[in-house]
Amino acid sequence: MSFRVQPAPPARPNRCQLFGPGSRPAIFEKMAAGAADVINLDLEDAVAPDDKAEARKNIIQAIGDIDWGKKTLSVRINGLDTPYWYRDIVDVVEQAGERLDMIMIPKVGCAGDMYAVDALITAIERAKGRTKKIALEVIIETAAGIAHVEEIAAASPRLQAMSLGAADFAASMGMQTTGIGGTQENYYMLREGQKYWSDPWHWAQTAIVAACRTHGVLPVDGPFGDFSDPEGFKAQALRSATLGMVGKWAIHPNQVALANEVFTPSEAAVAEAREILAAMEDAKKSGTGAAVYKGRLVDLASIRQAEVIVAQSELISAA
Repeated sequence: MSFRVQPAPPARPNRCQLFGPGSRPAIFEKMAAGAADVINLDLEDAVAPDDKAEARKNIIQAIGDIDWGKKTLSVRINGLDTPYWYRDIVDVVEQAGERLDMIMIPKVGCAGDMYAVDALITAIERAKGRTKKIALEVIIETAAGIAHVEEIAAASPRLQAMSLGAADFAASMGMQTTGIGGTQENYYMLREGQKYWSDPWHWAQTAIVAACRTHGVLPVDGPFGDFSDPEGFKAQALRSATLGMVGKWAIHPNQVALANEVFTPSEAAVAEAREILAAMEDAKKSGTGAAVYKGRLVDLASIRQAEVIVAQSELISAA
């Protein structure tokens, strides 16, 4: 273990992030009543340029008027390469009130992007006397973003979460695909005449998880575009969870339950984790550093793995 201890990420559920465009205020109440842990009200890709100003007004009003319960409430602003982003932040942070929890920054390419947004939010908070500090979450969806992923993860103490945005990431990387997440038709291996499809997002997800875990940030998988394919969504979510991600986006309400299912530890997994911890406690009392559980060796590393599962289960139960 390094002398510098790996910091803990924010202690809040983040199994599913449900997105809804600011130009469609009629759906906000349903989003608030749903089962997603995080709500992302969108000002970016889902909102046409002519609708940006009205979408801001809709979001500002909804943040104050709707009962969002215990959900984490976030607003996705426009990219820093557009003429909209500064007004997104100024209007929303100045006018939305204390219920706003986070600002999501798309297409972050370097630590300087984080600095710019952090500085603007800090100035507004001081000028308006806001008592609750607004957190940040970012989307890695460019070649520059993945190349600078660790410096981005360390760039601001406001940063709580980082997601992979597969579609724009694919475009920035020049990938020959039009799909949003999931396996890709031409990304396969061949053995004895049989095709085996592997995961083209695996390496980027792993880089994001490593950067996030190093700096105490929640790693989150982004969208799965085909909302008519629940099995495909679930398969990608399971791969993401296995890699260490804590949740996944939902771009359609029917994806929320799937994400919650995958990123909630099963009763069997929690029970086994507790049994491993108990077995190691017995081993400790007997003066040994390892124990045998169901025919396999468990040691201090096993304890850390089991503790992650138990802590996640308790966090979700308490929400």
